[in-house]
Amino acid sequence: MVDTTRGEAPAPEEEPHGCLFALSQPPLMIFLTVIGVLLLMAAVHDLFLL
Repeated sequence: MVDTTRGEAPAPEEEPHGCLFALSQPPLMIFLTVIGVLLLMAAVHDLFLL
């Protein structure tokens, strides 16, 4: 009979990352920066040009 048991321990699962890890990702930071700049431009336009 063939031995099908594994001799090594199972690989540990990755720990879940929190919100700060998600915020540190470059694509998300670029997206949030673009949205922030657009909101800032709209606010400046409303305050000074209207």
